[in-house]
Amino acid sequence: MESKVTVEVCVDSVASAVAAQEGGASRVELCDNLIEGGTTPSAGAIEVARSRLEIDLNVIVRPRGSDFCYSDLELEVMKRDVAVAKSLGANGIVIGLLTEDGSIHAERTRALVELARPLSVTFHRAFDMSRDAFEALEALVSLGIDRVLTTGQEDVVWEGLELIAELVKRADGRIAIMPGGGSERNARAIVERTGAREVHVVGTRRVESRMRHRNPRCFMGGALRAPEYSWAVTDPASIRGIVDALA
Repeated sequence: MESKVTVEVCVDSVASAVAAQEGGASRVELCDNLIEGGTTPSAGAIEVARSRLEIDLNVIVRPRGSDFCYSDLELEVMKRDVAVAKSLGANGIVIGLLTEDGSIHAERTRALVELARPLSVTFHRAFDMSRDAFEALEALVSLGIDRVLTTGQEDVVWEGLELIAELVKRADGRIAIMPGGGSERNARAIVERTGAREVHVVGTRRVESRMRHRNPRCFMGGALRAPEYSWAVTDPASIRGIVDALA
């Protein structure tokens, strides 16, 4: 490959952020609540992650799950979360705001970008829910966004490679196009088929709870139930496999 590919790992804990670094990641995107696609992590998580990482730390600013059309109150929360992430040493923020008709919400995006600078700004997979990918791309370029995370407006990245390749071509270096969802098996092929120079990956393993006493009658989550006594954590070996595949 012509140059090093940036490997960004999506994580939902400080432990996973550290594991991503151990695996050779270039950058982490710190989130909470990945079962809903990622929401804003706590100030405590940002602060401790920053103290343990030497690689770049990007922080998602997303006040809730579901769509990306936010109320005035939610926008106020996002503004304050940007300020908090910035004050705690984040290298970048990750945002995504759409209008009711599926366009990039330029006015609100611009306001958050101005608050975030000089940090880098990524526009997340809200892009994949926009009505017109090429229209959205040009809007993000005009707003000075540094990169856009996308699966090519498909559920999985492998089905969106044709669109991603065209986005890379049209971007022409004005904004980075970062395919999301690469794995050890396919990361190199994604890069080769799209021309992208950054990839966004997960790479986890299950960790079993240390709890010996377990109450099978009670569940702490909502109707969509994740396992109560195990969780996913980033696997350094998996990340190392992706990094090595792209070397």
